[in-house]
Amino acid sequence: MDPAALDGLVPDSLLPRTRRILLRDLSVPVDIGFHEFEVGNPQRIFITVEIWLDDANFAAEDVVAAAWDYDFLRTEILRLVEGRRYNLQETLAREIYTLIAARAGVKGLRVATSKPDVYPDCAAVGVELTSF
Repeated sequence: MDPAALDGLVPDSLLPRTRRILLRDLSVPVDIGFHEFEVGNPQRIFITVEIWLDDANFAAEDVVAAAWDYDFLRTEILRLVEGRRYNLQETLAREIYTLIAARAGVKGLRVATSKPDVYPDCAAVGVELTSF
């Protein structure tokens, strides 16, 4: 069926109210931590980013030029962590948050980082920043 044939048939109550893209559990090695045994020994960090976009910045057409650049997210996050050491997950999360929050069309944002290999009796320890 031609999608245009459905135009106007979706009731207002079912129209999208939010538009979100996400990058879930990007696994990157990061030189992070303030304990002596952590310094210089990269640890696995999972990074999740959820971005709520305004309507104008969420692709309305099936063309690459209309899409939000997912590659930007991954590439810039990798660039942030390469060749840099962090004492705190809070600092890493804040840098990722700022990088994304400054982009056009961002209405809401959630950035979470977690270290899955810290304690044997829990899945991970981490931090989260949100705009809500």
